[in-house]
Amino acid sequence: MSKANDIRKLTTEEIQEAIDAAKEAMMKLRFQKELGQLEDTTRIQALRRDIARYKTVLRETELAQEQLKASEE
Repeated sequence: MSKANDIRKLTTEEIQEAIDAAKEAMMKLRFQKELGQLEDTTRIQALRRDIARYKTVLRETELAQEQLKASEE
């Protein structure tokens, strides 16, 4: 689990890579769940929240860049 402050220290590319990795891990967990092999179903929920955290920080960064551009003009 990643905290938002730790995520903010990452670059945009690193955040995107983390999102991709988390989505891939979640896909694997979903397959395990369907096959009845997944014992800890809370891991899926935790991954969903991590992805949301990554996307939130990514959007905050985008908005900050847009604001910076707007203030320069």
